[in-house]
Amino acid sequence: MAEEKKSRLYKLKPLIERWPAITKPEGHVNFRTKILWTLVCLILYFVLTNVMIFGLKGEFVDLFEQYRFIMAGASGSIMHLGIGPIVTASIILQLFVGAKIIKLDLTKKEDKAIYQGTQKVLVIVMIFVEAIPQIFGYLQPNDALVGMVGSNWANAVIIIQLVIGALLVFFMDELISKWGIGSGISLFIAAGVSQAIFTGLFSWLPVHGGGWGSWTLGNPPGGVIPGTYFYATELTLSDMTSWGYQTVFIGSPQIGYTNAIVPLIGTILIFLIVVYVESSRIELPLAHGKVRGARGRYPIRLIYASNIPVILMSALLANINMFAMLLYQSDLPLLGNQWWIGKFDTTVSTQPLAGGAWYLSSPGGVNYWLMPLMAGGDGNHSSIQFALKVIIYLAVMIIGSILFAKFWIETTDMGPSAVARQIQSSGMQIPGFRRDPRVLRKVLERYIPVVTVIGGAAVGALAGFADCVGTVGKASGTGVLLTVGIIIRLYEDMAKEQAMEMHPVLRGFFGNE
Repeated sequence: MAEEKKSRLYKLKPLIERWPAITKPEGHVNFRTKILWTLVCLILYFVLTNVMIFGLKGEFVDLFEQYRFIMAGASGSIMHLGIGPIVTASIILQLFVGAKIIKLDLTKKEDKAIYQGTQKVLVIVMIFVEAIPQIFGYLQPNDALVGMVGSNWANAVIIIQLVIGALLVFFMDELISKWGIGSGISLFIAAGVSQAIFTGLFSWLPVHGGGWGSWTLGNPPGGVIPGTYFYATELTLSDMTSWGYQTVFIGSPQIGYTNAIVPLIGTILIFLIVVYVESSRIELPLAHGKVRGARGRYPIRLIYASNIPVILMSALLANINMFAMLLYQSDLPLLGNQWWIGKFDTTVSTQPLAGGAWYLSSPGGVNYWLMPLMAGGDGNHSSIQFALKVIIYLAVMIIGSILFAKFWIETTDMGPSAVARQIQSSGMQIPGFRRDPRVLRKVLERYIPVVTVIGGAAVGALAGFADCVGTVGKASGTGVLLTVGIIIRLYEDMAKEQAMEMHPVLRGFFGNE
């Protein structure tokens, strides 16, 4: 009977056991080794983002343009897909397990191993699912490559490079999770967003190309600091009153200047709010059951599921945008070329122009929704539609982040039962309660589910708010939110690793051998 109740995914067990994977360390990995492997992967990531796809046309359409920094990849490079396949595979499995379509009990070690193994197989599937559509009018081979090997083989060369890049990201993420510090996915996101923010702050290169000193009022320096200084010294009083103030403070879609003062203030504000929220926590007092005087605290953060829910939600929206674009340019019956799903003009941008995809796309800063809303519309959409777009986007981000937060804690040993077992195995207990995992679980159930919902809603609301205000370097509000949280968590993980080096007894409490 027990065998019949097992999930059908157990049929994949022979494949999972033979699947290529990074070997897990047998014992404790010291802090210096973890730092070394983390730095190696980070440097390799930056190198690969500058390795452009061989044989690619000079002009191409980026399907993930709006979500480029969330995808942790570089447009046109072999890292073009970034973490997209990894996150998409995680979303699919979490939704299927959460909806009980796939019957796995993730509190059981064997079921959890099948879940993680299936996710690795699904990642490979999603790499091909996201790579193959790229050659249909988006990442096209140049004439030289087509002339050498023919059209079909030229497309295959592009796909192979995309697959290799995505596989490298997948294995680097696994390498960091087993031999390094933190999460590879998070680290790559933070690296890309940090680079974009730095460039958005200090770049002196003109927005539309050119070198030092070739600036004009219609082609200012791209960075906030040099751009603001340039406008302050070059604009006349009449220019300032007619269009200058708007351009300096909120940017100008006509000029293409987006790194203005309001997005800078929004970036700083999100940074300060996230730092404050990350420090908010509930601390449960703990005492050792046998060693008198040995006390500690178990912190339950307000953002308990970290920033993972926002990563998953943003990746889901990126995939919705991609498939809406593919459907609009297809001839499928009922779904092909339907404006209500999403209307696009890829000769201008991958930003949807109308339909459901438009309501689910990022507001992109005050210039792209607040100004049209105040002006009564932009000719294509009314002010009511712009208001609905912001409301729908914020609602989807908040509700989606809550759902993914709940799924995430159940799949990563962060639920009340798993935490109770960790505390029990370390020899600690809550003073005044019996030393029993069931008692611990009941105490934790008062806090963890509630904090998970509040934390998921908080990160969703912060990401949505930042996307509405705009950010420096077009890093997206979600990207800035994630980066600040990732850097704080990385610092705390490093501190925890150092603490375990000094006090090996702590390894059992943190779940390490």
